Amino acid sequence: MAIRVQSAGEVVTAYIIGDLDHHSAKEMREEIDASLERMKPKLLILDFKDVTFMDSSGIGLIMGRYRLMQMLGGEIRVSNVSAQLRKVMRLAGLDRLAVIDNGSVAK
Repeated sequence: MAIRVQSAGEVVTAYIIGDLDHHSAKEMREEIDASLERMKPKLLILDFKDVTFMDSSGIGLIMGRYRLMQMLGGEIRVSNVSAQLRKVMRLAGLDRLAVIDNGSVAK
């Protein structure tokens, strides 16, 4: 697991790489949250392009970042999601919290 966080203006993008499971989610949450609290962006993009596996911890990761972005007055988008993961996210109701797409999101 690896994560890379970049910021540009009022947008923070977190590139998630590898497996997103209960072993890796805590470290990812901490790194993303620290960046959000420091930068206070209007938009958080979670880029799933290089995610190879996701369990329910990934759903929790998205929901928690949604709540944090709501407190900061911003929004969240989930980008570059495979068809399989997009189906899981929709079943979990995440599409009511965030835009979920299969391509990069530009704003």
